Amino acid sequence: MTERMITNGNVELWTEEFGDPGHPPVLLVMGSMSQGVLWPDGLVGRLAAAGRRVIRYDHRDTGKSSAIDFEADPYTWTDIKDDVLAVLDAYGIDRAHIVGHSAGGLLGQWIAAERPERVLSLTVIASSPLGRGEGATLVRALMGMEPQPGELPRPTREFIEHFGKVAVNPPAPDRRSQIDFAIETAWVLHGPAIPFDEDEQRRLEERIFDRDRNPATVANHRLAAMTDSAFEPVGALARIEAPTLVIEGTHEPVKPGHGALIAEEIPGAELLLVEGLGHTLPSQVHEYLAQAILAHTS
Repeated sequence: MTERMITNGNVELWTEEFGDPGHPPVLLVMGSMSQGVLWPDGLVGRLAAAGRRVIRYDHRDTGKSSAIDFEADPYTWTDIKDDVLAVLDAYGIDRAHIVGHSAGGLLGQWIAAERPERVLSLTVIASSPLGRGEGATLVRALMGMEPQPGELPRPTREFIEHFGKVAVNPPAPDRRSQIDFAIETAWVLHGPAIPFDEDEQRRLEERIFDRDRNPATVANHRLAAMTDSAFEPVGALARIEAPTLVIEGTHEPVKPGHGALIAEEIPGAELLLVEGLGHTLPSQVHEYLAQAILAHTS
């Protein structure tokens, strides 16, 4: 594996490459406010060992990538989407298999619709359909507002209650409080079906906190969405030509049922339901997910 800093304008992006550069490229795109190391080493290693050139990276305002003064230098989710292409350009990759988790899956859908010549295949994990206003659905749910006609399925009660409590009593900014809160959140995202390894999660959250340039700036992703709340193109999924695999867990707490909606709108898309999986990527499913991604990118 090789770490490398690349740039998109004045923004630095931390990247890490695994496997033979001559193998088919797979770009892993993590979700909003999430570092690239949330793509588990166990999953990444399996993909690389099976003959893929795997790249993961930290979004701007996460991990080792640039921590931005949003007031002085605001940006939008269009800029975050363009960071994905900047990573490919920096590695000299014309076309890649894009694998996105959560908001990373949304970015993958966006690029596949807008820049089809850059996408060999698309894998979307635990995500929502592009152009359907998932962010607005989440805000209304957290505020206790009644669902609107045509609204996407809402998060689980446990998810809404967890973040409702946080809104009233946010964690202190110190390292221990932030890590404890991250573990509590991971527990909710993980779901009840697969055993949760709290010790392993603590090690991961400590790593995430300690490698972050400025943990506070991760909230800029929310500001970016507020700056341009209508950033998602509507009706674009029908234009996606890349072979698409949509993966969702049977215990998805954040976007339950959204995977089926994505698969319905993208021509020829395949939906794969993973028994017991929530919104995280635990070790128990690494082999299963790796085999699914390898088959789809073959």
